[in-house]
Amino acid sequence: MITLYGIPNCDTIKKTRRWLDQHQLAYQFVDYREQPLSKEQLLDAISELGYDKVLNSRSTTYRQLPTSDKEQLDASKALELLQQHPTLIKRPLLHSPQGYQVGFSEAAYQRLLEQLA
Repeated sequence: MITLYGIPNCDTIKKTRRWLDQHQLAYQFVDYREQPLSKEQLLDAISELGYDKVLNSRSTTYRQLPTSDKEQLDASKALELLQQHPTLIKRPLLHSPQGYQVGFSEAAYQRLLEQLA
């Protein structure tokens, strides 16, 4: 089963959902503002992808953080920030039996589709 994490009004999430629907891939959508990822899920994503791939340092939320939160950033500190501010998670975050993917990439999703077939 594929799980798509994000926020419903995000354009990239909408594009991802359209792509998954067009390719008839069943998925569960989770709005992570209403249902935050668990610490274990975040740790798994960070372990697999790296905190710098999971944490969206270009987001408005990130830019509004105090400088002290952004200094000496490592996986542990990133985990804390992601737990406190779920909108710091890059969108979309997709989890499948093949692991985690972040961001929309038609090529990566096509590879996923082939692996799931």
